[in-house]
Amino acid sequence: MRRDTFLKSLAALAAAGGLPLSAQAAVAVKMMLPANPGGGWDTTGRALGKALQDAGVASSVTYDNKGGAAGAIGLAQFVNGSKGDPNALMVMGAVMLGGIITGKPPVNLSQATPIARLTSEYNVFVLPANSPFKSMAEVVAQLKKDPGSVKWGGGSRGSTEHIAAAMIAREVGVDPARINYVAFRGGGEATAAILGGNVTVGGSGYSEFSEYIAAGKMKPIGVTSGQRLKGVNVPTLKEQGINVEIGNWRGVYGAPGITAEQRKALVAMVEKAVKSKAWAEALEKNGWTPAWLAGDDFANFVDSEFASLRATMVKSGMV
Repeated sequence: MRRDTFLKSLAALAAAGGLPLSAQAAVAVKMMLPANPGGGWDTTGRALGKALQDAGVASSVTYDNKGGAAGAIGLAQFVNGSKGDPNALMVMGAVMLGGIITGKPPVNLSQATPIARLTSEYNVFVLPANSPFKSMAEVVAQLKKDPGSVKWGGGSRGSTEHIAAAMIAREVGVDPARINYVAFRGGGEATAAILGGNVTVGGSGYSEFSEYIAAGKMKPIGVTSGQRLKGVNVPTLKEQGINVEIGNWRGVYGAPGITAEQRKALVAMVEKAVKSKAWAEALEKNGWTPAWLAGDDFANFVDSEFASLRATMVKSGMV
């Protein structure tokens, strides 16, 4: 057989799935982003897609944004529409766990396949540039005076910023059930609301607001980390006498019903991606902390996080 004919036959077999994964060329990946464009999951998924291609393990990546209900709408589509697909991935994170706890959707994360945790990040609370308030202390004073008058803007119900707002209320002696939390379907919507002065205070991962903070369009008044973030001159909530610390993390899941070998291949693909130059650049650009955890270790982590988050939300009066 001529060499070019052999190579064409080999490519055809790989495309048809007739070769083992190790012998196949880079695959076409389908990425579910269970949020509207502009937020943390969207940014993470697109950065991962670029890294998969940069690492040579994905020939192409297509993205599907399905926002709403803390990711539950996208999760439902992923669970119901991607069964057995070895090349499908879905971005998720702590926010999705909170949404499942508060929203009780008909589908469950346990129906999909845990692949890997990618990053961790802390939240920042910000004021619109034209806000009459200047600090978290002034926001808290108003919260104590009239809880409903303080509009907290952020991601879906059950997001880490929602939980943090409830925790702040509890810590300063306000019934968490009385906070006025405005949930948005994606980071882009929340950002627009803050820039437009349509909420009193906004919360999200620091990376999502960093450019607006640098441009003076948002005023940061507190971060949810235990210590100040590296290179970020914003006081922690704890520094300000509010004993609240809560982190965010993001990861990826595979489709329901894939085999152990297919899951192993996906883990290997993602691991190669997070070692790429493109991913290193994304970490630097967005201020993400790498938090690699894969396979069963990641699955166990999610189970533990779910229990811990539920206990925190019960204590904060959210469920």
